[in-house]
Amino acid sequence: MNRAGSGLARHFLRAVSTGVASAIKIAVAVALATDLGHARASWPVEDTAAVRAGMAWIPGGTFSMGSTHGGDGAAHTNVRANDAEPIHRVQVNGFWMDVTEVTNRQFATFVEATGYMTIAERVPAGGEFVNVPSEMRVAGSLVFTPTAEAVALDDARQWWRYQPGASWRHPVGPGSDLRGREDFPVVHVAYEDAVAYATWADKRLPTEAEWEFAARGGLTGRAYPWGDVLRPAGKAMANTYQGTFPAEDTGVDGFVGLAPVAQFPPNGYGLYDMAGNVWEWCSDWYRPDYYATLAAAGGAALGPLGPATPFDPSEPGARKRVQRGGSFLCTEQFCAGYGAGARGRGELETGSNHVGFRCVKSARGRR
Repeated sequence: MNRAGSGLARHFLRAVSTGVASAIKIAVAVALATDLGHARASWPVEDTAAVRAGMAWIPGGTFSMGSTHGGDGAAHTNVRANDAEPIHRVQVNGFWMDVTEVTNRQFATFVEATGYMTIAERVPAGGEFVNVPSEMRVAGSLVFTPTAEAVALDDARQWWRYQPGASWRHPVGPGSDLRGREDFPVVHVAYEDAVAYATWADKRLPTEAEWEFAARGGLTGRAYPWGDVLRPAGKAMANTYQGTFPAEDTGVDGFVGLAPVAQFPPNGYGLYDMAGNVWEWCSDWYRPDYYATLAAAGGAALGPLGPATPFDPSEPGARKRVQRGGSFLCTEQFCAGYGAGARGRGELETGSNHVGFRCVKSARGRR
């Protein structure tokens, strides 16, 4: 996440300087997409090496991307239109994708090899925080904190806090560590942290179109990566939030909070956790009107890379990239981001304990 951007975590520091905290706004929309077509392709020659590296081949094809929503879109936010509409035709080439989200174990290997320091581990510089006392300019990240009781879902500052010392090494702050969490998704990674890992691994982040095509797992027009029912026959298919958000996660799905990767059935392409657990960074800039632009062009968009510039009307000055898949905090009460066509977005500098990523690799060695 570029320091020129305005990160959500940095909003809390600005509040010290200005006396006004910026609200966290999360926009997602979910419902049923229709008519997903896919074509099986022959596996490229580097299949054996990619499989050894924990990747699955995604065959590519043409599909209908996006989702519809009954009513006015993401009703829990100030967004009055569904940013996942209109449904439009998209074609993607075949590619390799990590079977799971990048884990703490994998990220630790990267850090040990490179000495890389994530944004959450760096002390915020002066610049825009020049009026913030130096003792309050501390490294840290956003951590979800349950409320003591049910609250109105109109101010996310009630359940998010800027936690000094929180980072990928210390998921909920200085008193926490990674012991027993080696196979959990790495969190508190900003966009540039994810790009740095992907570059080191000779991979890249997926485009939004690649991510959705892969998430659907070959199914046609389904609401979720496994079908149209969130919990078929009462069975949990993803790590999401049960109970009263944000006061109590009852853990009916087997987990309270974050889960290790691959604890639920894979989708049709053998990918785990394409819904829930952690939001995943995509390479596209975020604009709520981008789908309308593609649809207006007619035909199937060929390998779209996202808009040239970002824009979020709820925070016009923020630079945001797309996030997909939802997280362990998603619930029908507030954020149903686990739908196959649902969209999220995140500011470049902002990490938290429910945002991670996975990587892809183009066929024929092209990154």
